[in-house]
Parts: sequence; structure tokens; C-alpha cells
Amino acid sequence: MNETPSELDWVLILAPFRKDADYIAASLQEQNVEVRHGQAGEDLAENLALLPGVILITHEALSPPVVATIGYHLAGQPDWSEVPIVVLLERAAPVAQIRTRLQSAWPSARLLFYTRPIARLELANSIQTNLLVRLRQKQVRDAIEREVELRLELNHRIKNILASVTSIFQMTRRGASTVDELAADFTGRLRALSDVHTAVFEAGGDEISLLSVIAVTVAPYNGESLTRINIAGPDLLVGRIAATTIALCLHELTTNAIKYGALSQGDGSINIAWSVSEKDPPMFSMNWIESGGPKVVQPTRQGYGTKYVRSALASLLGAAPTITFDRNGFRCHAAGPLARLVRQPAEAV
Repeated sequence: MNETPSELDWVLILAPFRKDADYIAASLQEQNVEVRHGQAGEDLAENLALLPGVILITHEALSPPVVATIGYHLAGQPDWSEVPIVVLLERAAPVAQIRTRLQSAWPSARLLFYTRPIARLELANSIQTNLLVRLRQKQVRDAIEREVELRLELNHRIKNILASVTSIFQMTRRGASTVDELAADFTGRLRALSDVHTAVFEAGGDEISLLSVIAVTVAPYNGESLTRINIAGPDLLVGRIAATTIALCLHELTTNAIKYGALSQGDGSINIAWSVSEKDPPMFSMNWIESGGPKVVQPTRQGYGTKYVRSALASLLGAAPTITFDRNGFRCHAAGPLARLVRQPAEAV
């Protein structure tokens, strides 16, 4: 066979006599078992590196170099792996002596001994049973690897969340003038973070609808009979980091609008619109426009919300947003390559 066999799904036959090798291969191939012939030397090591599901070896192939090569391969196997090795012995062979020698040389193997001649069906059934054992081992391995990946991902996410909460608290504390104001602002920002993480989790993956993220973020500020914040734009799938960043920025802008801007008065409203250009590469842009509120006055100092929006959107999109304290309404324009919203930045270890 010239094809590369599938991992753990095939049988490596070690039989120096061609007649034996052909007989065994034919018996297994009749049962749709994939086989590959091996020889002593470098060829054997290369075949073992391809991870056979079962090794079948005849009495004549049990030379010291072959036993040593297989032993070296078994010594490098992970804990979940127990390689089944089927040994076909001559009727007059010293079975007990060979068993003791191979158990010493291959302590981690699953050894099965048969005396020749052996019926084709019996041999095929044994091989298929042990291939099934290897399949179960592979499933255990995959489950262990998935668990490790999930643990690492959970660790990263917890670190990121704690870092975000710490940053939010420190910057909120610096901008608050009373304990009640600190508690209210901090609680609101944590609620926004929680809502977005819930939305991302319910999406079932690392991508989420931008429309749903924005809708969840502004929902608390719109009533059944009155829409204070209007949203419009194409539904895009964005990465969870981009979703969280945009949601937190919108929350900061909303908080500012409640305190000083359009939402501080009954007739005020906000339009949030985003679009994607047809250029190559496509560019994403988003606008926040307030109207109907009090006349806007340029602040004497930059607050937490403005600082966060500037730095977060600059990091996400690669360019700082344009913030305008227009007399008729506060405005914020952000733009950058669409690819930056989809790509997940590397997280610190």
C-alpha cells in the first residue's frame, strides 16, 4: 500500500515470509480491514510512526531488532494508549517463554497470543475487536485534549474578565464624586459586560451577530411605546472580543447621553448606524449621533467614558474614533478594516 493509512484505524503486519503475509492480509481485507506490510529496519520505525491501530506479528518476525524497535515505539506512547499486539506462534513454540520475554520488552502493550493455524474468521474478529478498542482509546484521547483546551480557554476568559472588571472599577472610581454615583455607574457597567457575555455565550461560539449585540446593549433604554435609541445596519458576524468592545463602548456613550446629552431630556434621541464599504479590503464604519438634547458644551476635562471609547475603539479598529462635541448633538464616528472585527487578537498567557 502506498497510501498513508488513517490514525489507529489499520493493521501493521510483520511477517517475513511472503506467503504468511499475503494470507493474513487477504483474511483481513475480506473483512474490510486496512493493512500495511512492515519490515525490519527504518521501514518498521516509519510505519510505527504512522500509528497503527493493531500490530500483528508472526513468530518468525520476533527478532531482537524488531522487538527493540517496537519497544522503543511503545515507550513513547501517551498514558491513554495501549497498543494491541497480536502474536501468531507456531504450535511447537515455547509460548510461556515468549510471553515472558515480550511482556518484559513491551510492558505497556495489550498482548494477544494465537497458535497457528488459525481460522480466518477468528483472526479477523480478534483484529476488529482490538481496532474497536483503539477507537475507544482515541475517543478518550480526544476528550482529554478537548478538556485541556476548554480549561485553557476558560482560564484565559476568566483572566480577561477580571482584568476588565478591575479596569472598569478603577476608572469609574476616578470619575465618581460620591459613593452612590460610584455604585450606580459601576453596577451599570458590570451589567453591560454581563449582558454581552451572556449574548456571546448563547450564540454558541466565538462569533456573534453584531445586530444582536447592539440590540441587547440598547434594549434597557427603549420602552414599548417609545424608542429613544434607533439602530440601523447590516447584520454581521463579529468575534466575541469585538462584540464585547463595541457593547461596552455603546454603554459608555449611552451613560454619557443620560447624564449630559440627548437622553437627559424627554425629546432627545440617538441614532446608531453602521455600514461596510464595497472596497477591497472592506471597511467598517459606525456612527453615533445624538439629537434633541441640550446644547452641547466642550468639557473641560476628558472623563472615563471618553477615554475608554477612544482607547478601546482605537485598539479594535486600528484608528482612534472621531469624537465631536457638536452644538446640536454629541457625535462619534469610528472606522477600520472589517477584518479586525472578525479576527481574534492573541490573548496574554
